[in-house]
Amino acid sequence: MKLPTSIIFLCLGLLGMSLSGARQAHATLGEGADSIARDRKALSAAKRATISRAGYTVQEIASEATAVREFITPSGVVFAVAWNGLVHPDLGTLLGSYADEYRSAKRQLPRQHGKRRSRVRSDRMVVETWGHMGNLQGRAYLPALVPEGVKTDEIH
Repeated sequence: MKLPTSIIFLCLGLLGMSLSGARQAHATLGEGADSIARDRKALSAAKRATISRAGYTVQEIASEATAVREFITPSGVVFAVAWNGLVHPDLGTLLGSYADEYRSAKRQLPRQHGKRRSRVRSDRMVVETWGHMGNLQGRAYLPALVPEGVKTDEIH
């Protein structure tokens, strides 16, 4: 199916506007737990739960389309985020100061058509996405901030 050129340019324009707006949004990854309230507002989400685990706390916020879990160290710093839902959340909001680093690292990867799993790694962060339409999932974490004794498999 061939799309009219005007629709393609409209979509590219909307994508560009959303990415430029994401830079202005407040972030969480690597920031204090108080940034979760800003994320909740930026993602139009409601707080659903706070869960304490050995070595970290998880706060979950959810919109109509996506649930986001933010993993917090005992010292109050967000070391990871994970999500699942109908759509991927605005990664610019969740990655914050790491968003440009993510985009740069992603551009370095060869395109893999048909792949439903992606892993983008830089010197300071890892972002993984997977799933299919209606069940999109992912996680992002800062390996240097993962508390001792916590396995990255726990970030989901």
